[in-house]
Amino acid sequence: MQAVLDAMMALGAKPIEQLTPVKARIQPTAADGAKAVMRKQGVSTAPDPAVTTQDLAYGSDPMQYARVYRPAAAPAGAPMPVVVYYHGGGWVIADVNVYDATPRLMAKQLNAVVVSVEYRHAPEAKFPAQHDDASAAYRWVLQNAASWGGDPAKVVLAGESAGGNLAVATAIYARDNGLTQPLHILSVYPIANSDMGLPSKRDSANAKPLNTPMLKWFGYYYSTTPADQQDPRINLVKANLRGLPPTTIVNAQIDPLRSDGETLAQAMRGAGVRVEQRTFPGVTHEFFGLGKVVRGAYDAENYAIGRVKASLAK
Repeated sequence: MQAVLDAMMALGAKPIEQLTPVKARIQPTAADGAKAVMRKQGVSTAPDPAVTTQDLAYGSDPMQYARVYRPAAAPAGAPMPVVVYYHGGGWVIADVNVYDATPRLMAKQLNAVVVSVEYRHAPEAKFPAQHDDASAAYRWVLQNAASWGGDPAKVVLAGESAGGNLAVATAIYARDNGLTQPLHILSVYPIANSDMGLPSKRDSANAKPLNTPMLKWFGYYYSTTPADQQDPRINLVKANLRGLPPTTIVNAQIDPLRSDGETLAQAMRGAGVRVEQRTFPGVTHEFFGLGKVVRGAYDAENYAIGRVKASLAK
């Protein structure tokens, strides 16, 4: 994990909380750091050819598109499960290219169609634009999954960071609007609790690559007013969580969002949801998807994908 963080710094990563959104979007990412470490180790950084991709529009805005990942050797005849995946970046930075590793791995290991959703970014489009896009994309996937060899009755919602929030918020939207319910939610270090006094926001205040000042920076750009951060779509611990499907929450020890995931699991249990939450030691925010170079990430990916696989087998 330290090697990835060191590589990011060597690539010239600047503190995002001191930049404009436009400049922040071109900063080196954890994915870039991981690729630098892989090159140093003589490991190929080429995308796994066992998975093919296709970009398709689900709305009229240029940002409203999705990348559809399919196993290259997709079985003929039998429809595959479908994973709708939302990337991270605080709803301000990053895109489907930065978050390529997880959807690609899930498509391969689950033998599934994985739809990685791009959405409008703040501050150009502020909250709730990202949540509106996430739910519109979910509806679109249900309508079109069969044309990609997917089974629209066997759907999973997944996401990382801001996308981990969108996965849960979209499941709530599906429940409230009579849409097909996902069979499982995988929420990786989600934004879920707006309380800035949580333990991890203090003990990991200066963590890398995500620190507590960055959380405030993201909030400043995606909110129209401070009240937005108390909206139950963002502050998920205050949402109505009843009737949601089995959920897996993955967290990193060295991450200001660790307590968000832990308190979300608590709130879900209180609402009668079957939830399992694990905090992986010695790793930071953005570790998920770095399984080729970070042992903790490899363990977390196997754990999370194993949990999703078990839900799909029922």
